[in-house]
Amino acid sequence: MAASFNNSAWFYDRLSRLVYGKAIVNTQFYLLGYIQPNSNILIVGGGTGWILDEITRLHPTGLKITYVEPAKRMMALSQKRNAAGNEIVFINDVVENVNLPANFDAVLTPFLFDNFTAETLKIVFNKIDSLLKPGAFWLNCDFQLTGRWWQVLLLKSMFLFFRTIDKIEAGELPGIEDCFNRNNYSPKSEQTFFGDFIVARVYRK
Repeated sequence: MAASFNNSAWFYDRLSRLVYGKAIVNTQFYLLGYIQPNSNILIVGGGTGWILDEITRLHPTGLKITYVEPAKRMMALSQKRNAAGNEIVFINDVVENVNLPANFDAVLTPFLFDNFTAETLKIVFNKIDSLLKPGAFWLNCDFQLTGRWWQVLLLKSMFLFFRTIDKIEAGELPGIEDCFNRNNYSPKSEQTFFGDFIVARVYRK
């Protein structure tokens, strides 16, 4: 079952800022610094698309962006964003269903994998991996548990909320870092946010 945030699209960004302040935004800002000029970029699960405005500020022209988002309401918001002189293709589907050439220089997966069970994570991960050039950057950010009690409480609350509102399939973190490790990805750079509850990692294929 594909995670879809249609029901929360209209308040998703406001809710994330209410709970996490600027941490969600700053996590993705950290990753954007690794996007190279004139790159072919894949964004999977971009949500409301605010990240497109920020990419455009850094690279007002020269990028080819493929934006994959399954939620129709999220996609509608994303298509209103500013792409400036960049070329952008919007695909309203889950990434495992799309047929794309394996020519991407970088992929951005912001808070994508926590929506899935371990089984779905493997399918989605393998699909994205197959689309990347050798040496491509994989820019990932997500939640992690580092032993603090409040992280467990907040994570459980988050899963309960989005399972109720948007019917996501996950009820726990599916071993995201282990999946990267099993596929021979090692982080080249990383930074944590919000008391180490959020982590941004830069991998290279």
